[in-house]
Amino acid sequence: MGLYTYDNTAIPKSDRIPKLVENLYAKMPEIESARAKLITESYKQTENEPIIIRRAKAFEHILENIPIVIRDLELIVGSTTLAPRGCQTYPEFSYEWLEAEFDTVETRSADPFYISEQTKQEIKEADAYWKGKTTSELATAYMEPETLTAMEHNMFTPGNYFYNGVGHVTVKYWEVLDIGFAGIREKAEAELASISYADGNYQKKSRLLQAMIISCNAAINYARRYAQLALDEAQKCTDEKRKLELLQIAQNCVNVPEKGATSFYEACQSFWFVQQLLQIESSGHSISPGRFDQYMYPYYKKDLDSGKLTREFAQELIDCIFVKLNDLNKCRDGASAEGFAGYSLFQNMIVGGQNSEGIDVTNDLSFMCIDASHHVFLPAPSLSIRVWNGTPHDLMIKAAELTRTGIGLPAYYNDEVIIPSLMSRGVTLEDARDYNIIGCVEPQKAGKTDGWHDAAFFNMCRPLELVFHNGKDKGVQVGPQTGNVEDMDTFEKFYHAYKVQMEYMIKLLVNADNAIDMAHAERCPLPFLSSMIDDCMKSGKSVQEGGAVYNFTGPQGFGIANMADSLYAVKTLVYDEKKLSMKELKEALTTNYGHGLNQEDIAVMTSEVAQDMAAAGQQVGPTEIAAILQSVVAAVESPEAKANGDRILKMIEEVPKFGNDDPEVDAFARDVAYTYTKPMLKYHNPRGGQFQAGLYPVSANVPLGAQTGATPDGRLAYQPVADGVSPSAGKDVNGPTAAANSVSRLDHGIASNGTLFNQKFHPSALSGRRGLENFVGLIRSYFDQKGSHMQFNVVSRETLLDAQKHPEQYKHLVVRVAGYSALFTTLSKSLQDDIIRRTEQGF
Repeated sequence: MGLYTYDNTAIPKSDRIPKLVENLYAKMPEIESARAKLITESYKQTENEPIIIRRAKAFEHILENIPIVIRDLELIVGSTTLAPRGCQTYPEFSYEWLEAEFDTVETRSADPFYISEQTKQEIKEADAYWKGKTTSELATAYMEPETLTAMEHNMFTPGNYFYNGVGHVTVKYWEVLDIGFAGIREKAEAELASISYADGNYQKKSRLLQAMIISCNAAINYARRYAQLALDEAQKCTDEKRKLELLQIAQNCVNVPEKGATSFYEACQSFWFVQQLLQIESSGHSISPGRFDQYMYPYYKKDLDSGKLTREFAQELIDCIFVKLNDLNKCRDGASAEGFAGYSLFQNMIVGGQNSEGIDVTNDLSFMCIDASHHVFLPAPSLSIRVWNGTPHDLMIKAAELTRTGIGLPAYYNDEVIIPSLMSRGVTLEDARDYNIIGCVEPQKAGKTDGWHDAAFFNMCRPLELVFHNGKDKGVQVGPQTGNVEDMDTFEKFYHAYKVQMEYMIKLLVNADNAIDMAHAERCPLPFLSSMIDDCMKSGKSVQEGGAVYNFTGPQGFGIANMADSLYAVKTLVYDEKKLSMKELKEALTTNYGHGLNQEDIAVMTSEVAQDMAAAGQQVGPTEIAAILQSVVAAVESPEAKANGDRILKMIEEVPKFGNDDPEVDAFARDVAYTYTKPMLKYHNPRGGQFQAGLYPVSANVPLGAQTGATPDGRLAYQPVADGVSPSAGKDVNGPTAAANSVSRLDHGIASNGTLFNQKFHPSALSGRRGLENFVGLIRSYFDQKGSHMQFNVVSRETLLDAQKHPEQYKHLVVRVAGYSALFTTLSKSLQDDIIRRTEQGF
């Protein structure tokens, strides 16, 4: 029995919502220059002040002067740009990549943005100030040469925070709703009055508290600007209905977020200002609303009981918030855009689950949020649902009905795994029960955590490549020398070499992340964010300096299935059955199984042969290099090489694969996953917290796969690697239950930064009530076996192929990518192909 009774009756969509969506997507997103100019103006005026004060004054200057707009028909207001889905720039983190892409950002395949010539000039003028002052430059200075070399060779990439803000947080929305920023300001003032000039941390703490006060005032005044704008527009408005709406918007913005919300409508507006302003302060993404159905419910219930609010208007307000969440945007560099394709900000909102006392708290808003996703049918928010043995079946069926539409929402999370997993990292039982999801799949306790989730992408296939080349990549000694792979006469020695390469690269990843962490603390502390995270006020530290109660760093690994299948194939074919020599396998991998190499790899092979000849005292000139190149091309592309490669591929294909409910293979995969998850736990970050592993790719398995050579599981060079903990595409051939059984045998609890399991179903599998019941049964069964997360695409292969050919006919087709959904036609073709390749399941 849950804490609340609930009404799960569906409410029709209002006529306003399709019009808001149409207006939002009328044009390509646009880059604007206002923020870059304003922050530069402010920094020039505060050169000799403490950095935390400079950040607060810059935030204040931006909010006082950035252009504002109320879009047609909006009930919830506050926009970061004048253009719908536009974005500002954040030169304090990095800027050179954008200037280098000025002429290509509009035409690139992933997440293009329009940028005018005037905007380019204005941004360039502002950027000139930031040379030598950015977090990315300082982070680079903190990194060791070996770390930079590993990054250059794509062993891992920490680009997320290297070039941008951090984000990945859920703040105390409920406190802003309760007491407003005036109340938070009063708390900071009281704390400031309680400390002494002679305290050892007075200078730091007092300036942080002062910066919080400045930031709260800035947010209040920003809302007042919207109140005045709404009044001005109401005076000019000839439509009486819209005039009344504008007058109510004006009153809302006078009241909130300065004061506590007194109605559900005010609570919605206050929530939105918090969400939007966090994006203006920093370019970090995955700023997640969290348990929206919980902290908004008291305002809904009070107004509903008093007759002040109808369920229909409440639904319309929630729908409007869902539209607004798609208005927020950011521009990433071209390479990162490939890894985060779909214009996503990964704003995760979760419904259902239990409270701190272990009681289910499903309520009306849990259902209404699901309906809002159905009404708006856009990628944001990344809607999720918490599942445990107390979850009402009604909620599961409601969620399944949304999944059946093909939108890829919601994602499903298992309380029975995530709560103890968080507790194993020092989170209290009460806080763990109150978790929400950040970004893709990362759990944390809202309002107390700086999780640094998504801290880096780690490609588990790359260390295996180093094993075959004694630690070298493209002729450079990138990893430790683990010996000639052909001399490894037992599988144990081979596997040990892989673990040595893994642990070395993990250590360098930690060095990179901690360097970036330090740079953010020194150059970009965030006082507005810190005012809404415990225990920054008491500790006198910003979030970036370790002021949160819980501090983690969570880099994610991917390619588990590739490595499990690869190592099992090596063990089986080379060592157990001796059907294949290590020399033969190495040659097959080097030549991509005879299926061709790109020009860069052919040039590297040519260079390596030339270096070996020179080392042996042979003459190496232009004539010799041309001959070497010719022989390399002939060897790689010869019919003999392809025939031999195909022979080996056929042998590999016959070896059992992860994802087919084979206990021996699955146990092997579990151990392979430990090569990433266990070493991570011994490291700590500058904020005093622990590293914790995640096993999910966002969508980086596609671009990082393009940087990876052939692997012993039969994957060809440059092809995507497996995403998250899912089986390799097309290798799970025994149905969805078998695949789920295999994935459940991994240790999800140790990967406390989250795991991601993708499945794709043909729409017919979920048709009718029976289809829904079968689907819910699959989730329950997987979770009973200690799986952590599931997400689904319900779309036919034929539909996706047709959408590639006729994108203009599918502009509203939403699919699940990785830990988020996106409009299919906005994805790069390589990522579209990866989604199409996933195994199509049915019951």
